[in-house]
Amino acid sequence: MSTLAYEIVDVFTDRPFTGNPLAVVFGAEALATEQMQALAVEFNLSETVFLLPPTQVGATYRARIFTPAAEIPFAGHPSVGAAVTAARRGLFGVGQVTQECVAGVLPIEVTSTGATLTGGTPTLGPELDPEPLLEMVGLAAADHAGPAPRVAGCGLEFPYLPVRPDAVARARVNAAAVERYGVEHLSVFSWDAAAQTAHARVFVPGLGVPEDPATGSAALGLGVWLVASGLLPGDGHAAYTVRQGVEMGRPSAMACTVTAAGGQAVGATVAGQVVPVARGEIIVPPFVG
Repeated sequence: MSTLAYEIVDVFTDRPFTGNPLAVVFGAEALATEQMQALAVEFNLSETVFLLPPTQVGATYRARIFTPAAEIPFAGHPSVGAAVTAARRGLFGVGQVTQECVAGVLPIEVTSTGATLTGGTPTLGPELDPEPLLEMVGLAAADHAGPAPRVAGCGLEFPYLPVRPDAVARARVNAAAVERYGVEHLSVFSWDAAAQTAHARVFVPGLGVPEDPATGSAALGLGVWLVASGLLPGDGHAAYTVRQGVEMGRPSAMACTVTAAGGQAVGATVAGQVVPVARGEIIVPPFVG
């Protein structure tokens, strides 16, 4: 009976059983997409990542990332967690590596304890009506605080809904509203300008993840939103922090930067630590085609 090696790691934290858990699977070159999806369902974490040989020139390795519901083009905590775990297993050394994924070839700076991921090309949508987004998380109009919501991203886009600090903990997904508006995921956050810190919650009901304890891709896109909204400088380099997962009992911390020119973000990074939790072997699922 064939098996695959895997590790479970907690990402964007310095302590086990906090942050965002991730399954990293090795030696899956012969697996079909359906088999990878079956393994992601079996692990039942927000994401499972498969490390594969690269297909693009200049890439150190290739990553395929799955939620329990679908494959996604890019995600932050699988990218950081996979790079650090692979380096610890000796697949490559610490330092600069490049990850191939559906969103492109992205640079990652790996250390012995964590990694810094550079996101893809920043994207930004028009201002959004906050009312539908507030309804989707059970909040009222008075809970909206700050600039208008917008969709932004650096490889994976999210709608960003700024709210009052006390409203973050009160957010609850309204499944009927989510289905009616067809929004797969949403970042709800409050912004502390003095501390340059966001307290965020990220809901991903459309991809089988009711709530995510740490979302690196959303942390990257937040920098794009902050620059566009005038909350971070429109030129130069700025640092900010995203704290997430508190309400789930899995606190996480993401150290981020955004670079801007002419009032628009041109690049962003997210960094964090990775803690090993478990390792083992899992049976290869039968192929159903």
